[in-house]
Amino acid sequence: MGERKTWADKREEIMGRPGSGAAYEAARIRFELGEAVRLRREQLGLTQAELAERTGLKQPAVARFEAGGTMPTIPMLERLAEALEMRLSVQFQPLREAS
Repeated sequence: MGERKTWADKREEIMGRPGSGAAYEAARIRFELGEAVRLRREQLGLTQAELAERTGLKQPAVARFEAGGTMPTIPMLERLAEALEMRLSVQFQPLREAS
C-alpha cells in the first residue's frame, strides 16, 4: 500500500498543478459572493424563494449561487444588490493588498 499523505501535502500537490491557482481563486470568489448574499438575505429575513422572486430568478438558482456553484455576471450582481437593499461596488486592488 502507498504511504498516506497529510491534507497539507495533498493540497500542496494539487496547487502545484498548472492552472490550479486560477481555479482555486475562481472558486474562492464564488464562495465568498454566495456567502455574502446568504448572510444579507438572512439579515433581511428573506427565504431563497422570496429573494428569487425579487430578482426574477428561480429558487434553485439562488441556492446554487449561495453555495458558490455559479459565477455571476455584473448585471446579476446588480439585481441581487438591489433585491438585498444594497449598492454594488466593484473594485480592483493590488495583489499585495488583496486578502
